[in-house]
Amino acid sequence: MKGKSTSFDIAHLAGVSQSTVSRALRGSPLVNEETRRRIQVAVDQLNYKVDKNASNLRRMHSGTLALLLFEDPTTDESHINPFFLSMLGSITRACAKQGYDLLISFQQLSQDWHADFAESKKADGIILLGYGDYIAYRDKLDKLVAHGTCFVRWGAVLPDQPGLSIGCDNFQGGDAVARHLLEQGCRNIAFLGDASSHYPEFFERYRGYADALVQGGQIAQTALQVDAESTEHSGYEAMRTLLARKVAFDAVFAASDLIAIGAMRALSDHGLRVPQDVAVVGFDDIAMASFVNPPLSTVVQDTRKAGEVLVESLLNLIRGQPAESVVLPATLTLRRSSERSHAVTRKAKRETTGIR
Repeated sequence: MKGKSTSFDIAHLAGVSQSTVSRALRGSPLVNEETRRRIQVAVDQLNYKVDKNASNLRRMHSGTLALLLFEDPTTDESHINPFFLSMLGSITRACAKQGYDLLISFQQLSQDWHADFAESKKADGIILLGYGDYIAYRDKLDKLVAHGTCFVRWGAVLPDQPGLSIGCDNFQGGDAVARHLLEQGCRNIAFLGDASSHYPEFFERYRGYADALVQGGQIAQTALQVDAESTEHSGYEAMRTLLARKVAFDAVFAASDLIAIGAMRALSDHGLRVPQDVAVVGFDDIAMASFVNPPLSTVVQDTRKAGEVLVESLLNLIRGQPAESVVLPATLTLRRSSERSHAVTRKAKRETTGIR
């Protein structure tokens, strides 16, 4: 047989119709096992390869998902929040497992970015990571819904949100952090991060922290909250602002690890030790969290599971199957930056024994 084999060649060799071959290659349950076996033997004998592009064209699918990243200010040239790097790997693996290609790009902040992928048919659906100010960003999501675009985003799950969101239990994470710091004997716990509807994930972390304080007989003091975005520089400046207020605090809950790392640098520059003078806890468990000095206690978001759920939910939307927003659990991981009770005990021992 000369040239590239076709599905008609497979049909002739297997003794079936070309439409039966097509159904078998799509995995249709309408083809019985004996017929499927004969077709597979013919496929192997002719070394037949499915033309993925032609198949996708017939089904009006691209076989590709788009991952659009929000461009963040970073200390390197990546402009990608470090938290999203591990999620990027899990999304890529999940797509490969489902037989989809992944197209990765930064979100274009032009007026019509929401229509770019939908109209060009570059991808069957969109995964959105990051968004900056949610109030300003929401209009983009509304336009995606109006356009009929299949999309899912990583972020806070809100009651009136446009489209689907997959996110972690930010309230639970904030609650766990505050309870831990109270158990360490801390009573004046500061919060660094924007606690407003503009940043709903940070706001939920703040609400969890504030609720735990009330349950522990404390209150969230206005003077101990400073707005900060998720960068080291913002965390550094937020801590400087807090120190300038001259209010007593013995612990800090930072709404992200990047904020926490910047805050720890400012504390060090001010002559304060972590955790002896101030306990610090972050949120995200980015790669560098365990390598700073002291290693940073933080709330872990399961990025592996998140990537899988994002892809599965988007494919369900594309296939017209049921899909809903999902809240994943958060887990507090403890490291030396918040072990204040142990640090205080060691300090007292040194003072009574003269050990340095």
